[in-house]
Amino acid sequence: MRIVIAGGHGKIALLLADLLTRRGDEVVALIRNPDHAADVTAVGAEPAVLDLEQAATAHLMDTVKGSDAVVFAAGAGPGSSAERKYTVDRDGSVRLADTAERAGVRRFVQISTMGAGQPPAPGSDDIWAAYIDAKTQAENDLRERVLDWTILRPGRLVDTAGTGLVTLAAPRVPRGDIPRADVAAVLAELLPATHTAGATLELVSGDTAISRAVAELADPGVSENAAPLAD
Repeated sequence: MRIVIAGGHGKIALLLADLLTRRGDEVVALIRNPDHAADVTAVGAEPAVLDLEQAATAHLMDTVKGSDAVVFAAGAGPGSSAERKYTVDRDGSVRLADTAERAGVRRFVQISTMGAGQPPAPGSDDIWAAYIDAKTQAENDLRERVLDWTILRPGRLVDTAGTGLVTLAAPRVPRGDIPRADVAAVLAELLPATHTAGATLELVSGDTAISRAVAELADPGVSENAAPLAD
């Protein structure tokens, strides 16, 4: 597969690129800062300097066209303003999905977050509320598109070593932690797993091997959000 990853210098994105290139996939990583190119090439991916907020539409289209799948792994990041939660976490995903749709790239995997799809918890600060709202709007936009989309909502991200054991299911999964390495491994399994198209999935550490957890989603009724692939 040829896979484009937006937010290509993020921790999950780099881990994912490494897994994908090791199994023989071709990965193009979108990065804003050219200084990050060396980190991308170190995991076998091709860096593409492209800012989703500013890039010309034609440039983005040329980068996405001909791919087999797109992963939205971008985010405004800690310390960013509420405004950038919308311009990156929402608008960046919308723009990438729109480009994929027009380019004929059907497979689209979006990294969201647990908590999306619900109002922010009472007492949440304005930036967290904006983040949850932006992710929710990005999810809602994707659900209306003619794409083979899968939305993945990880729990609280940690940098401990991956265990390869997870709980992966339709909402609502009880909140918990999940190593970034395991998120990347789940994404790598989801990309070719077309039976997950149309599914919104939540992910935390658990006791099921990742490959089995993804395979079990093919069982009827496992994901109440699953929809058949479009013709």
